[in-house]
Amino acid sequence: MLSNPSTAGADFLAGLNFPQPLRDALARRAQPKGPVIKICGLSSAETLAHALDAGADMVGLVFFPKSPRHVELEAAARLAALAGDRAIKVALTVDAPDDLLKSIIAAAKPDMLQLHGKESPARVMEIRSLFGLPVMKAIGISGRDDLATASLYHGAADRILFDAKPPAGADLPGGNGLIFDWDLLKNIDLATPFMLSGGLDPENVAQALRRTGCGGVDVSSGVESAPGQKDPARMSAFVQSVRGATSDIETLGSEGVTG
Repeated sequence: MLSNPSTAGADFLAGLNFPQPLRDALARRAQPKGPVIKICGLSSAETLAHALDAGADMVGLVFFPKSPRHVELEAAARLAALAGDRAIKVALTVDAPDDLLKSIIAAAKPDMLQLHGKESPARVMEIRSLFGLPVMKAIGISGRDDLATASLYHGAADRILFDAKPPAGADLPGGNGLIFDWDLLKNIDLATPFMLSGGLDPENVAQALRRTGCGGVDVSSGVESAPGQKDPARMSAFVQSVRGATSDIETLGSEGVTG
């Protein structure tokens, strides 16, 4: 259970080196209200605007040509300008070389990088040093043994994203709509704050929050009508489910109910 769900998101973001205008904007809006909500794989102005209006704290742009959510640099620049300081802009890459990362950062001006490939702790630390941006490292989970991998990134990654491990031979490292056993994260002792991903949707995210105590949730395929096509109604429903779950957990806590 979240120890303090109303501050879970603020705790998750604490200490991250965001630009001052973004920090000021988050403070003015008292954002986030509960666990951080990240909507990833946005690729059009219309769906990005809806994600922002719905209350997403983070918006993710995918730079991976195999993904149906991939955006080209020119489009990413337009989307990033539209987002402005209304949300934390996250650029998702997969084993990207330095020259590509440099181009992405120049175009999209992200506030955070999400590394969703096989980047080693040394590579993650190198990227942090080269580009001066907070880095979130995705870790694929299928069983308890995979949790040990996360500890290897302590001091290298600023944040950890636990996602369902893709099946062997899959084209995509994430965004596959798969769920792992959330109970693996119950009472996890991890020095690095973490976010949850993998098969989340408006129907199951409340249960995921209750079972993991995560500081944030990341959704992509769970708010789509088809691969790469974000559904405005499902995005709104997802945000509402997270906020409703936060309120419910707080109520249970105040009544002395645990578990």
